[in-house]
Parts: sequence; structure tokens; C-alpha cells
Amino acid sequence: CILHCFLFLLVFGRAIHAIARISDEFWFDPVEKGLALRSVNSSRSAYAYVFFSAMFFQHYRWTAASQPCQKEKQLSLPCKLIIKSVLPVFRCVNVLERNVDKCSIYTNINDHHITFQLLYKHGLVKTYNLTFQECDPLQAVFAKHMCPNVLKVHSRLLADVMIHFPTSQEEVTLSVTPMKVCFKSYTEEDTDFSKTVLTEIRLNPEEFDYFQVGVDSEVTFCLKELRGLLAFSEATSVPVSVHFDVSGKPIAFSIEDMALEASFILATLCDIQKESASQQPPGFSPQQER
Repeated sequence: CILHCFLFLLVFGRAIHAIARISDEFWFDPVEKGLALRSVNSSRSAYAYVFFSAMFFQHYRWTAASQPCQKEKQLSLPCKLIIKSVLPVFRCVNVLERNVDKCSIYTNINDHHITFQLLYKHGLVKTYNLTFQECDPLQAVFAKHMCPNVLKVHSRLLADVMIHFPTSQEEVTLSVTPMKVCFKSYTEEDTDFSKTVLTEIRLNPEEFDYFQVGVDSEVTFCLKELRGLLAFSEATSVPVSVHFDVSGKPIAFSIEDMALEASFILATLCDIQKESASQQPPGFSPQQER
């Protein structure tokens, strides 16, 4: 057994639902310091990373695989899981939290299975044995500390803003100046505005916990992935930090506290006045940051 842990169901379940908005598969990467979940979509225009430190869990025991033929550097077991196989375990996390005492996760390196076990308050035990594929995860290369624009806002406020956009809205534009922040619907040039609902919400700098605008900017990104992060961050009550530059460069939404951290890095549309109007995806490296 390389990993055995008990966890807090609501937050972990929301994390699974959040990364499910990125891709149909994700990497499950246990290490000595904690457990990392990573996901990247097929076009590499969206990347999600959630790390739960050992202190997040009620119990966390990690054991390095020790076989004579293995070198010391082979300490972790990064593996890939199909998200549809994991979602049923955490289908209704609010209901599960009220009825389940503990959720235990452990791995069996010999038969390539990860086991999720739910221990209910009335003695019922549900066990899910999920097959995984050994696979090294990718790491997004994005230096958010180099971004000239940084916003920090409570997740509830950001969720209240996004709820005004219809579920059919695929992309949203964020524009900033030193005087204001504006979220508005993104529309194509050939859109029939007589049949389209356009939403625009403006916020003042005073509404943010931290506000830094080094360059006037307008970036457009997909809304689906952001909704997932907001549902996750509300369960943690941790503010959301936004790091971005100009259009065409990635935007990062992140949360962080003592027990966990998460980053969602999304591509943005290039300026339509430039030659290319395609998205510039984040760069990726096979090296892992721990």
C-alpha cells in the first residue's frame, strides 16, 4: 500500500467536480507531503492543479515502493484515472457529508487499483475499486508572480458576479483599469444582438481584498472551468487570487491556505486586431513541482 488516508469529504468532493470540468481524465499523484490532483484538457488550453497537504487529512500515511530493482528516486505513484469512474463516489457531496463518517483512500500498486471506501454512520460500507494507468503528469509552466495584474477577492463575491451570466454563456471578458473592473459577455462579431442577452457587471477596487493593475487589460476566457473552481473555493472559504497580463496570455485563478492550494490556468483569446484570434495555451513540462 503506497497511500492510505482519511479525508474531509465536502472539500475533496468539490475538488473532484471542479477538475471534471477540465478533462475526462486526471492524474492522482500521492507524495510524502500530500496528494496532488492534476488535469489538462485535450487542446491544452486549460490546466487544473489541486494539492492537499498531509495536514488536510484526518490520517495520511504514504509509503515509498521498495523493490530491489527500483532506484531511490522512484518514490511516488503518479497515475491516471478516468473522471467518470470517480464522480459516482462523490456524486452528492453535501448529502455524503451528512451521512458518511469517513472516506478512506488507499492504493494497491500490485494490481493497479485505487480504492475509495465510504464508511457510513449506520454501519454501511461502500467500496469502489478503480483501475488506474501509471503515467507521469504534466506541469503547467506559468510564472504568475510575473503578471502585472493581480486581483484577490472573496469567492462568494466572484460567484455572485458569475451567477448573472446564463449557463449557455461559454466565454466571459474581464477588463481592468486602475479605476474599475468589468466582467462582460463575450460575443462573436457576427452575433445577432437582437436575440442575445448581454451581461456587464462593474466592480470598484474597494470591493477587492487586493487590487493591483499594472497595465490596462482585456482578457477573454472560458467560463465553465471558472465555475468549477468557484464551487470548490466556496467549500474552503478561501479568497480567489487572479493573475493575468494582456490578451493572448494565460490567466490563473488560484486559492491557497495552510492545508491546500489550487490553480486553474486558462488560455485567453488573442486580440482580434492581431493576425491570429486563436487561444494561446499555457506551456507544459513533464517535470513536477512539489
